[in-house]
Amino acid sequence: MPVTGAPHPAGYSLLDQAWIPVLDTAGQHREVSLLGLFEQAHDIRMIACDLPTQTFALLRLALAILHRATDGPPGEAAWRALWRDRKLPVADIAEYLDAFRDRFDLLHPVHPFYQVADLHAAKDTRYGLERLIADVPNGLPFLTTRAGPGLDAITPAEAARWLVHCQAYDAAGIKTGAVGDTRVKNGKGYSIGVGSLGSLGGVHLEGATLAETLLLNLVPVAPGWQVTDERDLPVWEREPQTAAEEADATRGPYGLLSLYTWQSRRIRLFGDAAAVTGAMISIGDRLDWQDRHLLEPMSVWGRSGPRETAQKRTPIYLPRPHDHTRALWRGLQTLLPPPPPPGGEPPQRLSPMVVQWLARLTVTGVVGADFTTRTRATSVTYGTQQSVVDEVFSDALTMNVLLLVEDSALRATAVDATGDAEAAVKVLRRLADNLARAAGSRDTDVGEADRAAERGYALLDRAFRDWLARLGPDSDPVAERAAWQRRVRRAIDRLGRELVAAAGPTAWIGRTITDRNGRDVHYSSSQADAWFRLGLAKALPMAADSPHQRQEERA
Repeated sequence: MPVTGAPHPAGYSLLDQAWIPVLDTAGQHREVSLLGLFEQAHDIRMIACDLPTQTFALLRLALAILHRATDGPPGEAAWRALWRDRKLPVADIAEYLDAFRDRFDLLHPVHPFYQVADLHAAKDTRYGLERLIADVPNGLPFLTTRAGPGLDAITPAEAARWLVHCQAYDAAGIKTGAVGDTRVKNGKGYSIGVGSLGSLGGVHLEGATLAETLLLNLVPVAPGWQVTDERDLPVWEREPQTAAEEADATRGPYGLLSLYTWQSRRIRLFGDAAAVTGAMISIGDRLDWQDRHLLEPMSVWGRSGPRETAQKRTPIYLPRPHDHTRALWRGLQTLLPPPPPPGGEPPQRLSPMVVQWLARLTVTGVVGADFTTRTRATSVTYGTQQSVVDEVFSDALTMNVLLLVEDSALRATAVDATGDAEAAVKVLRRLADNLARAAGSRDTDVGEADRAAERGYALLDRAFRDWLARLGPDSDPVAERAAWQRRVRRAIDRLGRELVAAAGPTAWIGRTITDRNGRDVHYSSSQADAWFRLGLAKALPMAADSPHQRQEERA
């Protein structure tokens, strides 16, 4: 039932106070309230927090509100009506938020937002902010600008952002044991894993404005997409949480609203409207992500071989965090997997539901074939038994919507083009290996090969992004891939020439090495260069010499 009434006099209303950082369409950074986020969405470019994981978590909070205010939306027609004007139902959103105004009070004495008001441990303890703030290195405070006074107190606005982030991405490990939680032993709450989003390979679509972004990620509650379940409610529409884990029978998740506002932790902030000085963080509700791909729309998914073997059934899907060692374009086949063969095995990978939804809108003509979106990927790498945040990953690709369509020729061309780049860089690595052997290295100089590969990928990174962004409904897939291979060949050939030139006189003379088959092979810089050119021609067959190509290279 709605909780009505005026804000608590000593509280901090997230509906009225400016606490969400944004970048507006004029290029200015500022902060807005939660209500202001929707009211000004057409003038806001994007949510722009300290960390991309904060941005992703706050976007999901905003989507939970928008889903509720639009009653789903209950189908494609309802979504299409919103998309037609690119405007949000601000009056409906304001009315909805006002009905639950008290539940959005960060400091409410009974039901503070995303917290448990009376959360406490068996022993009185002073709680600092280092566990709440994710950019404070665990055990290494001298590596952060927050050392000293920066950790003594923060504003309620910043505390609210870290609160939402903590529920989503808090590291695993032992937490403070809360009185009332039967799982606590010896004052400790033992690990239930990372926060709700920590296991995801998060993906969302970015439009020209925040209004477009919200609508693009607003997957309808309709057959074939999201299920309707009356038990699916955001946390502020439910009874306030206690220190204990919610029972399996009622915990869910039952749909988008449950997932977008999942309470992975029990948290209590200490402070007032002037400053927040501490936070108690305890374990909350566990969430098993197995086979949630029909509920969770903002992650990439992959089949789990170990679980399929253990449970003796197929397929079983789990979310897949992004590979933080590779730019997003190099893993394009994970984001945009090929369609499964007819009558074959279930697909190994699944693209996010938000991508599938926009692809459907493209096929049905609701979204024009000339529409361009940015696909943003976000995830976290944890270390030491997932008890610390090692790295936050964020990358985005601008692409035409036709690339999101599963059987699109442009999609296949783009994915194949990443393979072309990988093959060419592999040839460059082999050149570096051979030059190292020619110069006298006993074994392959992995360091030189790695550095050569890094240079290759760095040179191709901007080139691929620009090439991908130019693909559209008028593009010829075959011609575009040939043009890309010629571009890769020019770039990698230039790096190869530089490596050969820098190899020195010892490598020029070279040396003979007996290979594993007992054959004597002479390695020299000239021989390595010849092998390099043969390998590059094989890796990039569509870049074969032609008058057109020679004209391009002279230009």
